[in-house]
Amino acid sequence: MERVELIELLEVIEQQVSSSILGGREADYEELEALGYVKIDRDSVQWAASITPQGRDFLNRN
Repeated sequence: MERVELIELLEVIEQQVSSSILGGREADYEELEALGYVKIDRDSVQWAASITPQGRDFLNRN
């Protein structure tokens, strides 16, 4: 994912507090998780991602 795409997706997650992971976007969210920018809640029926402090720091730097 390109830097602009990372920023746009993180901004959406931050605004929503928790973002449901919809079909076709799992890889994008997993990439953000691998970078440490989000935490995916896999225990719920519908997986959801929450932004981490590291993700907020990344957004604030950009």
